[in-house]
Amino acid sequence: MKTTLVSLILLLTLTINAQETNRLTFDQSIEKAKTENKNVLLFFSGSDWCAPCVKFKKHFVETDQFKTFSAENLIVYNADFPRLKKNKLADNITQENEKLADKYNNTGLFPLILLLNTKGEIIEKWDHYPSETLEDFIAKLKG
Repeated sequence: MKTTLVSLILLLTLTINAQETNRLTFDQSIEKAKTENKNVLLFFSGSDWCAPCVKFKKHFVETDQFKTFSAENLIVYNADFPRLKKNKLADNITQENEKLADKYNNTGLFPLILLLNTKGEIIEKWDHYPSETLEDFIAKLKG
C-alpha cells in the first residue's frame, strides 16, 4: 500500500512538473505565432476568484468550437493570477505573468482579453467579459 501511494504521488508530481515544463512562455508563444502565421489571444484571469474570468474560460476558451478555431488560427496564452495558496503557480510563470501585466494590464482589469499580432501589438481588446456570442467573438477574432 505504501509503495503504491508513493508511486502515485511521484507520478502526480512528475505530471504537474511536465505540464509546467511543456507550457510555452509568452515569448515562445509569440515566436510560434510568427512561425505559424497566427495571432495571439492573451487573456488575464483570476482563476480562483474572478467569476467573469472563470465564465469566459468555460463558455469561450474551453468550448469545442473555440478549441477547433483556435487550433487553426490562434496561439492562446492565459496569464493567470490565482489568489489561493493551493492554486499557486510556479515562480517562473508568476513572474512572467506579472511582467505581462506590467506591459498590457497595468490597471488590473479582470478579465482582460487581448488579440495580439506577432509583434505583440494589440489588435482587439475586451476589458470585460465579452458581450458577444461565441460565434460573434470568433468572427471578431477572424477579422
